[in-house]
Amino acid sequence: MSNLVVIGTQWGDEGKGKIVDLLSSEADTIVRFQGGHNAGHTLVVGDEIFKLSLLPSGIIRENKIAVIGNGVVLDPWKLLEEIEQLSSRGIKIGSERLIISENTPLILPFHKELDLLREKRAGKEKIGTTGRGIGPAYEDKVGRRALRTGDLQNTQEIKRKLKNIKAHHDILRAGLGAPDIDEEQLLNELVLVGEKIKTLIKPVWKILNKQIKKNQNILFEGAQGSMLDVDFGTYPFVTSSSTIAAAAAIGSGVAHNKIKSVLGITKAYTTRVGEGPMPTELTDSIGRYLAVEGNEKGTVTGRDRRCGWFDAPLVKRSCILNGVTSLALTKIDVLDKLETIKICIGYRVDKEELSDFPVTTSLTKRLTPIYEEIDGWNTSTVGLEKMSKLPLNARIYIQRIEELTDSKVSIISTGPERNQTITINSPFQSN
Repeated sequence: MSNLVVIGTQWGDEGKGKIVDLLSSEADTIVRFQGGHNAGHTLVVGDEIFKLSLLPSGIIRENKIAVIGNGVVLDPWKLLEEIEQLSSRGIKIGSERLIISENTPLILPFHKELDLLREKRAGKEKIGTTGRGIGPAYEDKVGRRALRTGDLQNTQEIKRKLKNIKAHHDILRAGLGAPDIDEEQLLNELVLVGEKIKTLIKPVWKILNKQIKKNQNILFEGAQGSMLDVDFGTYPFVTSSSTIAAAAAIGSGVAHNKIKSVLGITKAYTTRVGEGPMPTELTDSIGRYLAVEGNEKGTVTGRDRRCGWFDAPLVKRSCILNGVTSLALTKIDVLDKLETIKICIGYRVDKEELSDFPVTTSLTKRLTPIYEEIDGWNTSTVGLEKMSKLPLNARIYIQRIEELTDSKVSIISTGPERNQTITINSPFQSN
């Protein structure tokens, strides 16, 4: 038995989807353990492109079990839409392949409305959310009033909880100039959607622990990136859940000591979507080059990603927080045409030098990066499948990332397709 957590070490969009899909061949079950449909994964399989936002990336592989854990907040209507999209492309998804934890909180229509109303009122102080109701749904979870998937199996329980949650939200809505929630209409919609997904709702914690006893491999798939973690990210410009590896245990019902390996997905440069500090951001021609060459647009939102040089202290901190046992370096090919490449090795704040990425937002907004320059390789690395085939300077660049982050690279992605990958060793065994 070897269980593995896959997490992003930056601000998300590191290419987790491809890596999870690739590693799914070694796993029996793939578990999504946090976030909602605010994070997307793009998978390229031959001539086909799949864009997922809720379903675990392993769902497109036959004979694999996909799980949505209790750490996720679930929009059931979006889930049905995504299932239908994949079904129309010949991917069979039924209760034998997709399991939803019975204690997964639901995202309801008024969560999305509240999200958008708050962002509109915030104006220039907005967080930059996706407007999909993720934050308000997590608020109701910790406020102990959330509707959960298991409640959908009992109409009376839906009525009871809906009345409680409506009382809370109608007060919030009144303050934002929105009308009261139509309780009867929402009840009818929930009963209907509950009928459609009830066969998928099961005790995930029990199922996963049985699989562990049978020595099956479980792959835990995170959404977003470590720098969007609600505790350790660039707060308040973060997501509403914990995105680091420890959340895999809490968000699935598997004990932390049953998960031995952590693979940190790291882009060969840095990107970020939305608001918040990003010390190495480039607004010049190099930044534009990275955006175009890397096709840097959000899978879910289509928003442009901000681009910059690789931030080593940031990634090193993520590796420590996550207990990373190895790294997967993605999009190395995007750097192929650059004469010189910079790596951030520290920061200046006024006259002080910092070697660590700080937690305090007042500091992160004022950081000036300290750079080290490395010669480029001016040779295509697209599609290479062996380390020995990489240009010397590309190998020097990778080695420097390993030194600065104190982590070994086990996978190098040289393109979006499954076979465009250099596998040095299996991250399932990197412990």
